[in-house]
Amino acid sequence: MPITKTAMITIAGRPNVGKSTLVNALVGEKIAIVSNKPQTTRNRIYGVVNRDDTQFVLLDTPGLHKARNRLGDYMVKVVRESVADVDCVCLLVEPIPHVGTPEQVLIDRIREESLPAVLVINKIDTVEKDALLSVMAAYSETYDFDAIIPISAEKHDGLAELMEQLSRYAAEGPQLFPDGMTTDQPERQIMAEIVREKLLRNLDKEIPHGTAIEVTKFSERDNGIIDLDVTIYCEKASHKGIIIGKQGAMLKKISSQAREDMERFMGTKVFLQTWVKVKENWRDNLNYIRSFGYDEQ
Repeated sequence: MPITKTAMITIAGRPNVGKSTLVNALVGEKIAIVSNKPQTTRNRIYGVVNRDDTQFVLLDTPGLHKARNRLGDYMVKVVRESVADVDCVCLLVEPIPHVGTPEQVLIDRIREESLPAVLVINKIDTVEKDALLSVMAAYSETYDFDAIIPISAEKHDGLAELMEQLSRYAAEGPQLFPDGMTTDQPERQIMAEIVREKLLRNLDKEIPHGTAIEVTKFSERDNGIIDLDVTIYCEKASHKGIIIGKQGAMLKKISSQAREDMERFMGTKVFLQTWVKVKENWRDNLNYIRSFGYDEQ
C-alpha cells in the first residue's frame, strides 16, 4: 500500500522511563540503545514505522533531567526543541500516582505549544491493574490528554492500541523516508551507540556517562565483512584502567557483546577493534561535544 500520510510523534519523558525500549518495539528492531541507567539517549533519534498508508516518524528524546555540564545542557535543549513542530507528543510515564517535576515541565511545554498529547503509562506489568486508576486520575488533573493508554513496552502489551491512537494524528503528505529505512541514524552512528550501550551495561556509576565513542574506520570487504575501528574516550586515566579491566577482560567482554549486536543489525560478520583513550573533562568542552556527534544545530 503506498504511503500517503505522515505523523511526526515525539516520545518524551523522564530518564529511564522506557522511551528507547518503546521506539525499538514499535520500529521492530534495535535503533536506540537501552540500559537501566538514566541519560542513556543523548541525541534525538528518529525511528521510522510504515503501517498501512501511514509513515510514523518517532522522535526518541533524551530524558529531561537537571543539566550538570555542557553535554547535559545540550541534551535538555534537544528535549525542549523536540516538543514543538510535531503532530503529537506521547508523554511516557511510570505507573506512579504522582506527577513529578520532569513530567510537569514537559506538560507545561506541551501546553505552551498547544500540542495534542497522549499519556502513555509504561511498565504496567509491574503493578496491579487497580493502581492504574489513581495514576490516570493524577495526570488527568494536570492536562486534557487526548487518550490515556497503559502499555508494557518490554512485553509489547498495548502497542496496537497506541499505534491506532497515533494514526489519528497523521496528515496527508509525502513519504519522508524510503521503504526499509528504520532510522535516520547513519550506520556508523549506530555502531558507536551499540558500543556505548555495552559500556553502560557493564560499568558502574559515573564511568559510562563520561565516555564517548568515535568510529575511526568503517569499511566493507569484497566478501561483505565489515572492518570497524572504534576508540572509546573517557575522562580519567583511572577510568581507562577500569574499562580495559584486568588483562583486558572488561574491554574484551564489552567488544564481544557489541560485535554480536552489530552483526545482528548489519546482517553480516563484523571485525571489531577497540582502543581506550583519555580526554579529560570532554563533557564541558564544546569542541569535543561536537566532534563526538552531539552537535548544536
